[in-house]
Amino acid sequence: MNQPAPRHPPPPRRVRLKPWLVAQVNSCQYPGLQWVNGERKFFYIPWRHATRHGPSQDGDNTIFKAWAKETGKYTEGVDEADPAKWKANLRCALNKSRDFRLIYDGPRDMPPQPYKIYEVCSNGHAPAESQPSEDYAFGAGEEEEEEEEELQRMLPSLSLTVTDLEIKFQYRGRPPRALTISNPQGCRLFYSQLEATQEQVELFGPVSLEQVRFPSPEDIPSDKQRFYTNQLLDVLDRGLILQLQGQDLYAIRLCQCKVFWSGPCASAHGSQPNPIQREVKTKLFSLEHFLNELILFQKGQTNTPPPFEIFFCFGEEWPDLKPREKKLITVQVVPVAARLLLEMFSGELSWSADSIRLQISNPDLKDHMVEQFKELHHIWQSQQRLQPVAQAPPVAGLGAGQGAWPMHPVGMQQ
Repeated sequence: MNQPAPRHPPPPRRVRLKPWLVAQVNSCQYPGLQWVNGERKFFYIPWRHATRHGPSQDGDNTIFKAWAKETGKYTEGVDEADPAKWKANLRCALNKSRDFRLIYDGPRDMPPQPYKIYEVCSNGHAPAESQPSEDYAFGAGEEEEEEEEELQRMLPSLSLTVTDLEIKFQYRGRPPRALTISNPQGCRLFYSQLEATQEQVELFGPVSLEQVRFPSPEDIPSDKQRFYTNQLLDVLDRGLILQLQGQDLYAIRLCQCKVFWSGPCASAHGSQPNPIQREVKTKLFSLEHFLNELILFQKGQTNTPPPFEIFFCFGEEWPDLKPREKKLITVQVVPVAARLLLEMFSGELSWSADSIRLQISNPDLKDHMVEQFKELHHIWQSQQRLQPVAQAPPVAGLGAGQGAWPMHPVGMQQ
């Protein structure tokens, strides 16, 4: 008996963005997608954030889904709905197009109806920094390259934080002590009254490193715990160097105290204790590798985001069966750039609509009136900023404590 042939989705189609999108604006088919004025040069495009604004009241009737269907990247009844990916595809197409320029990137205060404003450029004369090669929808391979390019484009804006390290010291049962260092060469974690000097580089490492001293253990209430903690701190004079080299982070253990660790570059060791050999340069983190893993996660090719946190355990084996909270001295190190990249590019995945359910009532008439008051108040504040010298006239019937915006409109009981 012949089996029916499996259905294959149609391949992505090359579609010119400008005529298609202009036609959609003219059609008035999608709520909120409209011209700013009669010149038909600027248009609004609704840009709801799924996690900040909740599900759209317009359901599936969005310009993002229409673009995905038009370019063959989504087929109703065949492909799984992915609104976040639809939005990313259209955003990337707009960013690469010479026929459109982003004029207004939307308000920052989470309004009820967020939007962006784009300009339709005549003859494809968009600014040089946003010019691509062609104004087409792309196939899967080019789309993946596009996502990689977007990640790489973000790196220059993060150049100030690529060298930033968040460091958190933890003594067992005590509140953590945290700080951020921004030294482009790295830092030295130590516990000693001796200071590093240029003549003692072999003992304490380069003086150009940020010198970060372990917190005092004097507030540890348990005498026995404080005794053993001091035993370890007393052999941390030379310290542990965290060295930044390019986009990689390394550790060099100088101290007599043994140091064990876990982190992105230690996955091969599994759950076995993982020591740092003394005076041996050990790679802890690679930003390039992290970016590659983040791209795979963004494409849905891996189920978990790439790790970036590094944990050190001083004077006790780690990892082992004992929980980290029971260790005497631990230090957590976080490359700030990795955390920011993960938050920016996978926020919609890690904070999906299913991960948190907000309980908010549907707006009633009074709620709508309050929204109108808020809008009027916003307009009034804008006018006051434009005319700071003008004195607002007193409002008849208001007491001194009521202010300029009484919440008793006509028709409502007081």
